[in-house]
Formats: sequence, C-alpha cells, structure tokens
Amino acid sequence: MASYNERKMREDSPSDDAMADEHMGLGRYLATRLPTLKPPMASAPNPIKLLATLNLQQWLFFLVAFIAWSWDAFDFFTVSLTVSELSKEFDKTTAQITWGITLVLMFRSVGAIIFGIAADRYGRKWPFVVNNILFIVLELGTGFCNTYSQFLACRALFGIAMGGLYGNAAATALEDCPEQARGIVSGMLQQGYAFGYLLATVFARGLVDTTSHGWRPLFWFGACPPVLIIIFRLCLPETKSYTERAAVRKANGSVTGTFISEGRVALQKHGLLLIYLVLLMAGFNFMSHGSQDLYPQMLENQFNFSKNAVTVTQVVANLGAMTGGTVIGYSSQIFGRRFSIIAMSIVGGLLLYPYGFVSNKRVIAAAFFEQFCVQGAWGVIPIHLMELSPGSFRTFVVGVSYQLGNLVSSASSTIESTIGERFPLPPKGKTKRYEYGKVIAIFMASVYTYVIILTFFGPEKRGRRFGVEHDSDMVDAAGREALNRATRRGEDTRDSSDANGVHGEKV
Repeated sequence: MASYNERKMREDSPSDDAMADEHMGLGRYLATRLPTLKPPMASAPNPIKLLATLNLQQWLFFLVAFIAWSWDAFDFFTVSLTVSELSKEFDKTTAQITWGITLVLMFRSVGAIIFGIAADRYGRKWPFVVNNILFIVLELGTGFCNTYSQFLACRALFGIAMGGLYGNAAATALEDCPEQARGIVSGMLQQGYAFGYLLATVFARGLVDTTSHGWRPLFWFGACPPVLIIIFRLCLPETKSYTERAAVRKANGSVTGTFISEGRVALQKHGLLLIYLVLLMAGFNFMSHGSQDLYPQMLENQFNFSKNAVTVTQVVANLGAMTGGTVIGYSSQIFGRRFSIIAMSIVGGLLLYPYGFVSNKRVIAAAFFEQFCVQGAWGVIPIHLMELSPGSFRTFVVGVSYQLGNLVSSASSTIESTIGERFPLPPKGKTKRYEYGKVIAIFMASVYTYVIILTFFGPEKRGRRFGVEHDSDMVDAAGREALNRATRRGEDTRDSSDANGVHGEKV
C-alpha cells in the first residue's frame, strides 16, 4: 500500500487532465473526456479544518471580496425586484423595463476588459476601489431618474462599473488561498451572489412603496455600503501572488514591456481556451438569470402570491442557493470540478417541473432545491475559472469570460418575458397574466443540456499551482533568469523578515 505522504502528494498535485490538455492532439483529447470525468475521490479534511488553514490576511481578502460581490448582486437585482413599480413609473411594459437588466449585462463586458487589464497590470487594490466609487455615483443616479431614457442610460453605465468586479473579487479571494481550501472558499465566495439577492429581496420589501418615494429608496440605500467596502479594501495590501508577479516584471527591466509580452504569450497559447470559457459562462449565466430574474414576477403574476409570500419564497430559494454553492464547492475538491457541475445540472433539470408548475406554497421546497442545484454548480466556477486561466491574466480572463458570457445571455429575461406574453392567462382585473412557469421550464431544460455537453468536453485543472514559479507562460514572456532573480529576492526578503521576528504566512 502507498504511504500517507505518497497519497497526499498525488492528491495535492495537479490532475492528469491539468497537465495533459495543452500537449495532446484533438483526437486524444476527446478520447480522454470520459475517463477524466471519473471522480478522483481525493481526501479532504472536514470543512472546519480546511477553513482553519487560512491565515488572517487570507480571511480578510476573502471577506472584502465576498462583501463586494454580494453588493454587486444586490445592485443588479434592485431592478428585477422592482419591475412592476418601474413599469408604472415610466409607463412601460415588463419587457421594456427588463431592458434595464439587459443593458447592465451587455455593458458589463466593457468593464471587465477595462478593469481586468488594469488589475492584472497595476494590482487588485485600486481598480477595486474605483469600481466601488462608480457604484456609489450610479446607484444614486438611478434613484433620481425621472424618465425611461435616463433610467436606461444609468443602468448601461452601471453595467460598466459592475463588470470590473467579479474577476478582481475572485483573484483577491482565491489566488493566495491554501490549495486544499480552494473548493470550499470558491463555493462560499460565489454565494455572495445569492446572499446579495437575498439582501435585495429583504430590503426591497422594507424600502419599496413604504414611503412617498416609491421604489427610489432601494437604490439610494444601495449607494451606501460601497463606502465601507472602499475603506475595508484600502486597509489591505496587494495579494502575494500579484506582488510576486510584479517583482518578475520589474526584474526583467521593463514592467510594461513584460506585461505586453505576457499578453502575447497568453493569446498565442490560450486563445481557444478563452473562447471556451466564454461559451461556458454564457450557459451558466443563462442558468442563473433564466431561473431567477422573472421568478418573482411568475409567483406574483401567474400564481397570485402576495408580496409577503413572494419574499418568503425568494428568501428560502436563496438559502438553498447559499447552501448548495458552499456544499458543492467543497465537494468539487473531492469529486472534481466537471463531475460536480454535470451532476448539479442533471438534478436541477429533474426539479424543473415542481419549480415552474406547483402553484401553491409547496413551491417553496422546489425553489430551495432548484437554487441549491443552480448555485451548487456555480459554486465550482470561481476556482474552476482561476485554475484554467493563464496566471498573468487571471483577473482579465475570469472577469471577461464571465461578463462576455453575461453579454451572450443578456437578453434572457427579455426573451422569457416576451415569450411569456404568447402564453396569456385570464387577466386579474386590469392586470395581464402570463404562463411564465412553462417558459422558465422549457428555457432552463435547454440551458442545462447545453451546460452538460460543454462541461463534458471541456478541460479541468483541479489542483493547479498559482505561484509565479510554476507559470511556464511567465518563463516564455520574461525569461528564466528574470524569474530566478525575482524568486531569490523574495526569498531573501522573507528570510530577513523571519530573522527580525516577522513570521511568514500560515499555509
């Protein structure tokens, strides 16, 4: 029998898929898709012990990323939770108001490109701060809109600001994270999205139509927490991973020139991978928006739920989402990223009937488990994207693939609401009613099928090492000599710190 250390070394090392994908022909690659889907069954400590491996700085990086990502989701869902109120305010149809959602999704890719390049070149900290300053200005602006055109303009600009955050948050939370804890931390980070949705649901109930200002207080309130998030981030340094990479660029003599060379190498070696990630993220974004954006409208319009009943259902659904993302994120460290995504997609597809057709309060249970599956699959995504991305452009690739996927899926709510109008139900007074549940079920069945196929044929690099010394792209761009000089300088700095009583990070 193999010793414990030998087993541990195999489990902690990159998977065979990680090492082979870039060096095999197409035929051989396709032949390996089924064998590499087999769960590796890697041993993992219990979640509490895993989380205990994070030191204080790593926890603070995670918390600032989680809070910022949560508020990003809060700001996004302020529109989907006030569709009826906005329709009345601007005298527009539901389909027209959901263009506000669509515009945010469309313009987020612009922000991902701008802020992704900035974060990979200049560091994670200041692009993060600028993102949140823009959140403050534009969320306040949305709350003061008086016309439909002003509303659309604010949401389009808001999309640019929001687009830059996801890649930065993922890099901040995960690139210094201990390797064995990546799965669970990834799942916890992604649930900032569900947590933000939960917060938006609760605060919408408390702030919308409870004053003479109607829907506007929800947007005004949304501008406040980013002030605290900015202060929090200003108190933290750059991540260790980015600092090491910046040191290599400096050791090479030309920081900008080396960065450009890194971009050239990444494009040559990983161009097809970026296309794949965009297609994958399109499926995932169709999954989340298709299952969530019009669900409150379905409950209220089709099933005649009261606002309180809608709120309760949404809260329970998001508790399921947060549970699923954390559990499946952790499980992906054991069963593999691709296997976990496919399993959740299959189970989620089986739950579509109760999710869209149970018209009484028992739908709450279906909502819990459906969102468990949707966000369970999503819980794998932050670390899956980080492990697949080229090291020098993690923020850019993670953010741009996610947001370009958003762009592809940007019309999902508009598509659903428009198709829903083709399935009318008897009106309730002057209120038109539509069979949104049927549309959501058909739409989501197609999306799940697409995600399963794409994930099955896609790569996986579970366990990939993030340190610059393991990055062959950096060797190609900067040269082995520059990498060695920067590495020796970093070791000398750590030795000096230890000699003066300053201990290194806990691993």
